[in-house]
Amino acid sequence: MADTPSVSESKFRPARVEARDAERTVPSPQTQSKSYKLAFQDNEFLLRDDLRPVRFQLELMKPELMLDEAKISSTFVFYGSARIPEPDAAQARIDAARTDYERKVAERLQVSSKYYEEARRLARISAQFPVNEEGCRNFVVCSGGGPSIMEAANRGAADVGATTIGLNIVLPHEQAPNAYVTPELSFQFHYFALRKMHFTLRARALAVFPGGFGTFDEFFELLTLVQTGKMKPIPILVFGKDFWARVINFEALAEEGVISPRDLDLISWVETAEEAWAVVEAFYADTDAPGC
Repeated sequence: MADTPSVSESKFRPARVEARDAERTVPSPQTQSKSYKLAFQDNEFLLRDDLRPVRFQLELMKPELMLDEAKISSTFVFYGSARIPEPDAAQARIDAARTDYERKVAERLQVSSKYYEEARRLARISAQFPVNEEGCRNFVVCSGGGPSIMEAANRGAADVGATTIGLNIVLPHEQAPNAYVTPELSFQFHYFALRKMHFTLRARALAVFPGGFGTFDEFFELLTLVQTGKMKPIPILVFGKDFWARVINFEALAEEGVISPRDLDLISWVETAEEAWAVVEAFYADTDAPGC
């Protein structure tokens, strides 16, 4: 009996129906006032400082619900610079340098440009992890959705026709998601804190490439979460030991007593995609892939 009401069916009108009907309100001084708008349709109201906690919750819930609906069970997160060029463009930057300093910087970026291809290759490997019997996807490639290393990660997944996630952030200067992010899984954030939370919620492995302040922020927050026991350990794969040793002396932190020597073991130093994936495989060797 197709017309028999379902016991589990909601008896309340859906919000989208109410919103549509609200738009057909008869014009009058009362209905045209700001107070008469449905609260969830009133952008001016939602953007008030007082509503910050609500915006926090919305920014937490929207990606979470959409990733659940897409059956994204776990992710392989990629952090790295938005400024490292792909190898083919690195020489052009050197040629365009007008000062000794610009040339020096361009040459350093050329050294790091090899990691564009390593990120792309690692993402390609991760993206081919089998879908489980429930249709859930694991080790789905997730980046900040921007250029350079982030683009390389999304591009690697796209190379093999796989779903790939981009978590963009609103910045004062113009930016856009890279072309390789799956459109339905391209998210934009206002709050850095919520964006970083979504990086870690489903993360089962992390690849960190040379980068600047943003990469440091994301990398060290995750290290802190694992170090303090707030988050269970995952493979933390750090590419470019020469770069990192030049900008941060991890051993000195232990020697100064501000971290434990065993905290250094949280990091796996790697140089190639194959090395990185071998660490992930070894870490999860005796573990079943997460379900939905």
